[in-house]
Amino acid sequence: MTSSTPCIGIIPARYASSRFPGKPLALICGKPMFLHVYERAASCPEITQVALATDDPRIEKAANEAGVPVVMTASDHPSGTDRVLEAARALGAPAHAVIVNIQGDEPALDPAMLTELTAPFFTDPSVQVTTLATPISSEEAQNPNRVKVVLDEAHRALYFSRSPIPYPRGETFDGYLGHVGLYAFQMKTLERFSTLEEGTLERVEKLEQLRLLENGIGIHVGITRHQSLGVDHPDDIAIVEKLIKATGHQ
Repeated sequence: MTSSTPCIGIIPARYASSRFPGKPLALICGKPMFLHVYERAASCPEITQVALATDDPRIEKAANEAGVPVVMTASDHPSGTDRVLEAARALGAPAHAVIVNIQGDEPALDPAMLTELTAPFFTDPSVQVTTLATPISSEEAQNPNRVKVVLDEAHRALYFSRSPIPYPRGETFDGYLGHVGLYAFQMKTLERFSTLEEGTLERVEKLEQLRLLENGIGIHVGITRHQSLGVDHPDDIAIVEKLIKATGHQ
């Protein structure tokens, strides 16, 4: 990757949600959630283009009114990654482009995390996929909803799991890493990913990224100290608003 390589941020934004229908349109500090995410992503210097990817005309209308580039996608994608790929194709992303999958429910996203996510592409041409992880406590590691990752010496993922990994047999361990759900792909790797069948480990753990590892596609993992906070339920909005106001970015 060079300084002229397109680095395209795509924000999947579905209206349907079992826990929080219409979540991308939820007002946070007076602005819809998707707009917070877009503005933060667009402020990252490594990102050359940002677009919303949705399947709902209500979100499309709101994006157009806010001046946010938006791509309409199919409503039957099995995952956000598939939606990102359709949007990247619609935007004409070349094979060498870096495509950044930016979670649409993280309005407090720190743009520095996107810099950390994309940095490996600038320094190592062999990098195909990147993601982030952050240190977590041994107590957090027991939570199956908090995905853990273990790395090799080159910071490539060895495995992701809902179980605490590594298992501290006979001793204490305080080096757990929690996965942060941001991804960046070479466009050609994203295209390949879409052709792969669901793997056994992916099906058992319900973790899509294991499909890459099961097919020999390495994932480079950056360690971040920055914190973000996702919105899964309406009650989370007040917490996120407090965080956003504390950072002074509204």
